[in-house]
Amino acid sequence: MSHVHDLVGVGIGPFNLSLAALAEPVDDLSVAFLESKPEFSWHHGLLIEGTTLQVPFLADLVTLIDPTSRWSFLSYLAAQERLFPFYFAENFHISRREYDHYCRWVADSLPSCRFGRRVTAVRWDAGDELFHVESEDVRTAERETLIARNVVLGVGTEPTVPEPMRGLLGEDVFHASEYLDRQESLRGAEDVTVIGSGQSGAEVALDLMRAQESAGWRVRWLTRSQAFAPMEYSKLGLEHFTPDYTRYFRSLPQETRDRVVPAQWQLYKASSAATLAAIHEVLYERSVGQQEVAVDLMPNVAVTGAQRAGDGVELACRHTEQERDFTVRTDRVVLATGYSANQPPCLEPLSDVVDWDARGRYQVGDDYGVALDPSVTGGLYVQNAEMHSHGVGAPDLGLGAHRAAVIVNAVSGRDQYSLPKRSAFTTFGVA
Repeated sequence: MSHVHDLVGVGIGPFNLSLAALAEPVDDLSVAFLESKPEFSWHHGLLIEGTTLQVPFLADLVTLIDPTSRWSFLSYLAAQERLFPFYFAENFHISRREYDHYCRWVADSLPSCRFGRRVTAVRWDAGDELFHVESEDVRTAERETLIARNVVLGVGTEPTVPEPMRGLLGEDVFHASEYLDRQESLRGAEDVTVIGSGQSGAEVALDLMRAQESAGWRVRWLTRSQAFAPMEYSKLGLEHFTPDYTRYFRSLPQETRDRVVPAQWQLYKASSAATLAAIHEVLYERSVGQQEVAVDLMPNVAVTGAQRAGDGVELACRHTEQERDFTVRTDRVVLATGYSANQPPCLEPLSDVVDWDARGRYQVGDDYGVALDPSVTGGLYVQNAEMHSHGVGAPDLGLGAHRAAVIVNAVSGRDQYSLPKRSAFTTFGVA
């Protein structure tokens, strides 16, 4: 039999990269991570100049679990000979571009990370009681199968495209995740509409506003939300992104969890106060001398339909509070409509052994293991596909290292990493 890995990871985003970094010093743990992209890339289309992470640099791949790790952000700065410049910069929130470069540095240094390999199928072999992870080289189509006791899915989330827009995707209608890659298609536009008021929507809208004087376009920003509201960023509010809150959320009935998460939208779906302030600053400066500000900001607007109209797009809209319908004619549409976790096609062979919940979702345990048929003795783990079971911290970078450490401990069968017993001042529930 081929070499048996203790763990094989599907996908290499920040969360599986964190797991790879924390697994690396564990001598008796054999791991491999596969990614179809030719190299590490994190939200490439949104690395807009001046944008920063919404979490402090301490929320890197390892520090909140192992601050002595050679893969910390400070170790990266030392390797790049940038510790003194960072010290003088006094930036608690680093740029997205620098975070992406830091992750590339880690990924390029870890032999367990293999790029350019697309996982085509994950199967459970009842005979040898092991997972078979089949993959192919994206350039040569060369096939390979890795054998593993455990598998972890770190495929990330996919851009969400509203139903009215799905048939219009192309040069003039595209998701915000492609924003920088679509700069050429924006040339010549006289009217650009951004839909969605999350952080990426705010960043795209701000970038378009800053380019108005040279580009000459009108900018429109639409959202279904009641306001262009800031992200909840109070210190006690941030305690929702702690292991303590995750444990409390896990104790709730699933029906309650499903009701709670949508009500917490300002914890994870709104815009940063700093970005909103920058937008207001641009608009205020443009209005000097009573000049016309060629920007429309409209909350409470749902886009109910869309169609081609000449060289542009016609949007059917409805003001949800006034209950009035109206039409918007625009040249380009940027969909800042978020992301969602979807089951990857490679998992199809395991569909019959996954114990899905009533809504067709993974049932995820405390250790991030997916409930499987009792006949399956191996472990299937997920990263950032468990908001319904673990709460709003699932996609947050600040909890990435903690989740990875939980998985390392589960796979190794021991407490390889010490986990904090108390991480918040807030008492979230009654004992």
